[in-house]
Amino acid sequence: MASPANNPETLLEALLSIIEMQIVPLTTAGVSSGSKLFGAAILRKDDLSAVTVATNNEQASPLLHGEINCIQQFFSTPDTTSSPRPATKDCIFVATHEPCSLCLSGITWSGFDNFYHLFTYEDSRDRFGIPYDIEILQEVFRVRAVEDVHESDESLARRPLYNRRNKFFTAKSFADLVDEIPGGEEEKRKWRGKSEG
Repeated sequence: MASPANNPETLLEALLSIIEMQIVPLTTAGVSSGSKLFGAAILRKDDLSAVTVATNNEQASPLLHGEINCIQQFFSTPDTTSSPRPATKDCIFVATHEPCSLCLSGITWSGFDNFYHLFTYEDSRDRFGIPYDIEILQEVFRVRAVEDVHESDESLARRPLYNRRNKFFTAKSFADLVDEIPGGEEEKRKWRGKSEG
């Protein structure tokens, strides 16, 4: 039997539902206490059920971004014989916003082989007034190609901020999932509307 994670429509429906029904209420409470609106969840690949759901808790620590807080809670859950914690390779990681460099590292070090995000870095910058993800990746991590010390500023700016497919994980936006839906443009338009609405 195929995992529901292999079907883009089923996966999108589950990811949108977890954001709307579980992450948004947590995030709303977090924002009212002074935290930013970032949240995350960890789902089982086999049935898309939520294992852990969390939001930003920067009032406790500036490092407790939604993704890091979610990872911390996931690994704080007892792993017992009667209630085993799933292996990270058996989970789907979902973030409301494309993970910053801290969260990219946290996802990688934790062993998750995938993550999905609703909003992009550009959305965080333009819609939410939070430009730091792009700024940090550009200022700290984007370096000129070693083999081409004369790389132009324009060429450097065209390079992606990180490798979305690498030996550790595959990263996809919800828009990427919509593009994977078989069928015509009308079906994809319907899912784009759900993802953007």
